[in-house]
Amino acid sequence: MPPRRPVPGSNVTPISDLAELLRAMQPFLNPGIYVYAMAPADASIDAAHVIASIREPAGLSLIIEESLATKLGLEPALRCAWITLRVQSDLQATGFTAAFSTALGRAGIACNVVAGLAHDHIFVPIEQAEQAMRALTALQQCGPD
Repeated sequence: MPPRRPVPGSNVTPISDLAELLRAMQPFLNPGIYVYAMAPADASIDAAHVIASIREPAGLSLIIEESLATKLGLEPALRCAWITLRVQSDLQATGFTAAFSTALGRAGIACNVVAGLAHDHIFVPIEQAEQAMRALTALQQCGPD
């Protein structure tokens, strides 16, 4: 494995040790309501307004603000809250996603994870946002069971 280097634009070296990741994850609930929606493959959507996307055979899967989906006439598949784990995690770290998704699963909360270059982002059903924050904060403070 090549030596870990700071993420471009940052002087912080990503963390790969699971115990350290859990202690430092610092969950943050971003304001707003976000949705998963499908746009036609040839849709022209300003990238500045897209939280995340992936091309699929059926079209362009998007995570965008609910208000933008309404404006574009896109039907929301899931209304969600966006939680950012502010620890700078290494993309090759093992067990981190499993640890926080297990904690959320035990609390009865579905989660959809997007790994960014610097941080992990979790999308949970909007009505379970506060419960998810409590579960993640407990995981950070107490570690996995």
